[in-house]
Amino acid sequence: MNDRIRISPIRVVNAEGEMLGVLETPVALQMAMDVGLDLVEVSPESKPPVCRIMDFGKAQYEKQRKSAGPKQHKSQLKQIRLGPKTGQHDIQVKVDKAREFLGRKDKVKVNVVFRGRENAHHDRGRDLLQEIINLLADVAVVEQPPRMEGTRAMSMLLMPNGKTVAAATAKPAAPKPAAPAEEAKATVPAPKP
Repeated sequence: MNDRIRISPIRVVNAEGEMLGVLETPVALQMAMDVGLDLVEVSPESKPPVCRIMDFGKAQYEKQRKSAGPKQHKSQLKQIRLGPKTGQHDIQVKVDKAREFLGRKDKVKVNVVFRGRENAHHDRGRDLLQEIINLLADVAVVEQPPRMEGTRAMSMLLMPNGKTVAAATAKPAAPKPAAPAEEAKATVPAPKP
């Protein structure tokens, strides 16, 4: 860049991308300074080396911006699998996990899998999915309502509703126990000498 370019002659390209031809380095450097830009070596391996008149700081910024890439979260599809006989605590654990996924703006597919004789009780699966919809109503909307997939599974698709999910994912603080009353304090007798 600029004075650090020791090779002469060089092929010069101006800021608009037009080829100026093969010039001596001091001449090209003076041309760059006249327009208030830098002379940057872009292809040192070619014969003669190719240099470009450009704003080096701006080029570095653009390069850094492109390498950073998009910082947006790409939504993924997460799955939660349950059975019609899943216990209440296990359901709550799965709902908490779904709430975490929805907090990261991911879609959640909830599957209820029927095995053996459970296959005759699709109403239990539908009730379970409705219960999950009710538990997640503050952070999710139903994108695809509960429906059968094949003969052994029922599923639905939830997506974040766009409200403040962070507030919904925060667990309520447990109430602090009241301070013991002054009378409740027991006096400890002094040890005997």
